[in-house]
Amino acid sequence: MLISGTETILLVDDEQMILEVGKELLEKLGYRVLVASGGEKALGVIQEYNEIIDLAIIDLIMPDMEGGQLFDYIKESFPDMPVILSSGYAIDGKAEKIMKRGCNGFMQKPFNISKLSIKIRQVLNEVKNS
Repeated sequence: MLISGTETILLVDDEQMILEVGKELLEKLGYRVLVASGGEKALGVIQEYNEIIDLAIIDLIMPDMEGGQLFDYIKESFPDMPVILSSGYAIDGKAEKIMKRGCNGFMQKPFNISKLSIKIRQVLNEVKNS
């Protein structure tokens, strides 16, 4: 089951293939997609486009800035922007700590389009209804 949407999603990952495949999957679901190849680039995208970003999906492990640091920046500067953390690893100690700091969801990579569509809709609906 695929659940589509029309919101704008920021996808942050340091792996080009994840960005390309993730962008394609999200666009197939109807979303507008902004991409950033790492935490530092994501800061610039967020500062420029924060008004239109409805959700950020950020990788946990990145060389220039870890997902946890980026999450903390988003929560401090744009507290209403929901964030889904993604990782190729299972939800471990680092991811759990970020979840406890208010992260809206966790997605295991590689992305499954069906699970991704459900998780995004779930997070966006929770934010709209709160």
